[in-house]
Amino acid sequence: MNKNSMEYAPLRTLDDFLLESARFQIPNFSDWEKWGNRIVSNLLYYQTNYFLMSIIIFILFGVMHPVQIITGFLVMLVIFTVFCYVTNEAGAIGQFKCKHPVVSTGLIFTVSYYLLATVMGSLLVFLLSILVPFCSIFIHSSLRLRNVKNKLANTFEPMGVTRTPMGIFLEEMGLQSQRSTIKLGDFFKPSSLIKDFKSSKTH
Repeated sequence: MNKNSMEYAPLRTLDDFLLESARFQIPNFSDWEKWGNRIVSNLLYYQTNYFLMSIIIFILFGVMHPVQIITGFLVMLVIFTVFCYVTNEAGAIGQFKCKHPVVSTGLIFTVSYYLLATVMGSLLVFLLSILVPFCSIFIHSSLRLRNVKNKLANTFEPMGVTRTPMGIFLEEMGLQSQRSTIKLGDFFKPSSLIKDFKSSKTH
């Protein structure tokens, strides 16, 4: 198998993810490192569940508000396109504003009024359909206590989880490689202590 090939984490059972065997606890907000390790571990271990949960929530929003979702998506696409154009043509737009200040101001107010009066509701529904899954993932990964399988999977298979979509994302964010180093260091720490103890006895 190609070492650079993409791997996908298995879908965890509903019992493990949410029901009887799942244990939840409010994290210690004063211990940022421990809280962060819990979040990263759960993101890696339950990444397929999180992806499926996000799709289900988005579909539910689409079923309940189909027109708003489509309209909001189109508005976001237009805003992104305009933003890219403005970024690439900043000089030309600046010259146009200097030459035609009244026209520029009128266009800004017209577009703003149109967004607020007609598509703001649809835009908010679309943004909620993205924000609700994100918040749900963050809450679950913060509250879900790591079980033995979770700890073993992320400790003994650091390269395997790195090649998953979530692992690649966290690595790009600068979180996965740092976390793997910490975990591997903790794993080898007992053996290093034993080695130091034996060497001290020989001396």
